[in-house]
Formats: sequence, structure tokens, C-alpha cells
Amino acid sequence: MARPRFIRYRRPSLNTMLGVSRAKKRLNRQLGITAVERPFRAPGNMKRRFLRHAGYYSGPMKFFRFMGRMLKK
Repeated sequence: MARPRFIRYRRPSLNTMLGVSRAKKRLNRQLGITAVERPFRAPGNMKRRFLRHAGYYSGPMKFFRFMGRMLKK
């Protein structure tokens, strides 16, 4: 299944371009490793969901965090 080509923010890594990342992901899924690790990802997912709901990832907030980093230096 071909993925649509979009303008990328970052250049893909060598492993991604060679297909190593996809092969490792497929192997982990077949071995059931992702199902075992799922409960350990729950806290991070909850935190990210909370921040998204609070607007942390909105455009203006991203800009304010960027300006804070620029003024900090």
C-alpha cells in the first residue's frame, strides 16, 4: 500500500528509508510484543490526551513556547 507523499518537516532516517523500522514493527506485532507493552504506554497516552484537550499543542501555544525558547537563550 503506497503512502501519499507530503512535504516533510524532517528528513527520514536511514533505517526508515531502508525499511528497517517497518520490518522491526511488523516483527514485534507478529511476536505479540506490542500487546505486552500496551499497558506501559497508557500513562504517556493519558498525559498526551490531557495536554491536547487543554490546547497545549494548538498553534498559538506552540508559538509561545517557541518564543520562550528564543528569549531564554
